[in-house]
Amino acid sequence: MSTPLQPLGDYVVAVGEEAETKTASGIYLPEKAAEKPKTAKVAAVGPAVKQIKVGDRIVYKSFSTTEVKVGKDEYILVEEKDVLATVK
Repeated sequence: MSTPLQPLGDYVVAVGEEAETKTASGIYLPEKAAEKPKTAKVAAVGPAVKQIKVGDRIVYKSFSTTEVKVGKDEYILVEEKDVLATVK
């Protein structure tokens, strides 16, 4: 995955993922319930990032991000300390 953004320091550039609107059993969730954990796929990492790599899926603190739009693409900038987990 390539991005026109190259993060500095301990920042990660990621592409947000949509929240699930339907459960595995086929039940549709109301809009409020669909606003579950914030997950994204990592597109680039800064030189000081130690535990995250390009291609990882991450869960992050939603209030601590910066959203950037480049052309039609939207990216999320988040500090490594604000990444809560990677998703396997």
